[in-house]
Amino acid sequence: MGVDIPVTIDMRPEVLPKPVRAGSAGTLRARIVGVGTAVPPLSYSQQEVLDLFGITDPKARGVFLNSSIERRHLVLPPTGADGRPVGEPQGDLLDKHRTHAVASGIRALEGCLKRAGASLSDLKHLCCVTSTGFLTPGLSALIIRELGIDRHCSRSDIVGMGCNAGLNALNLVSGWSVANPGDLAVVLCSEACSAAYAMDTTMRTAVVNSLFGDGAAAVALVADDNAPGTGPEAPDGPGSPCGVGPRILRFASCIIPEAVDAMRYDWDRDLNRFSFYLDPQIPYVVGAHAETVVDRLLAGTGLLRGDIGHWLVHSGGKKVIDAVVVNLGLSRHDVRHTTGVLRDYGNVSSGSFLFSYERLLNEQVTTQGDYGVLMTMGPGSTLETALVQW
Repeated sequence: MGVDIPVTIDMRPEVLPKPVRAGSAGTLRARIVGVGTAVPPLSYSQQEVLDLFGITDPKARGVFLNSSIERRHLVLPPTGADGRPVGEPQGDLLDKHRTHAVASGIRALEGCLKRAGASLSDLKHLCCVTSTGFLTPGLSALIIRELGIDRHCSRSDIVGMGCNAGLNALNLVSGWSVANPGDLAVVLCSEACSAAYAMDTTMRTAVVNSLFGDGAAAVALVADDNAPGTGPEAPDGPGSPCGVGPRILRFASCIIPEAVDAMRYDWDRDLNRFSFYLDPQIPYVVGAHAETVVDRLLAGTGLLRGDIGHWLVHSGGKKVIDAVVVNLGLSRHDVRHTTGVLRDYGNVSSGSFLFSYERLLNEQVTTQGDYGVLMTMGPGSTLETALVQW
């Protein structure tokens, strides 16, 4: 049963960020120089997941089959004598998260560095993001040890912020890059969402289990004085899908305190384990605030929404995407990568927007001077945005 969440927008005057003009001469900004993604080897159609878990309730089946998701990469438990997946205690799920978040994270990191024309020895800061398991030490320490990265590489871990956390990390690490010009930093989002699944017959579980997939995505940053369109190219040269990435101009955030409980991962006493909850009203709440945060992002820049050539929105689910499209007046073409990632991978949490960014690069449609908006949303409830320029 959903909880009615008031949709209110504060129209009181506020102090807006100082204007930031794109391409300002002599302004040191972080620039995206590489991206990489990775998923577990096995993928499942929605029908295969329904059959595997023996889900027969018509409402639950409808949630799976009307999700606009065709396939997801998942690490599912082995089957028992009855042909059904065996139950996984909380300890086993934490082990699963550790194993697969590290494995997929390493492959995404290696792909990202290759695309940036860099090596592990170039890495000076590693920030790892995850919300599908708690580890101490965190993923950053485990991956540094596993790959033999220089012990002097600084690191950070962002844990538990949910699907919006990739942009939270990008914000912080872009600041690190500006403070350490010329040094390479990587934000790595690695989510083993199947390590956060509960197995029961409730609609709460059906909504979550129909949506999330496993995957990792990494993005590399460098702050330098190169003008747009110059600087180190990817190994395969100018005009390749790699090309020179965009500069990060600014960020804007919006938290919705009245919806703080609408998305949460907490202890389920009936199941004696952690369980994720999504309020049915959350897509509409997020959509109602999308315009506010984007207007704040663009305030003082002289840019209008129509000046944004590329929109990379979190693949949060069909209703979330639809709500953002309606409230921002976007076209289906604007969110083609967002919907494509949802179709092929489901919601891979914090790294979803980077899967979309990778698809945009592979299209080779960006040109010097183009503007883009990155948008994520998640628990808090929170919307995060970034303005970039190629």
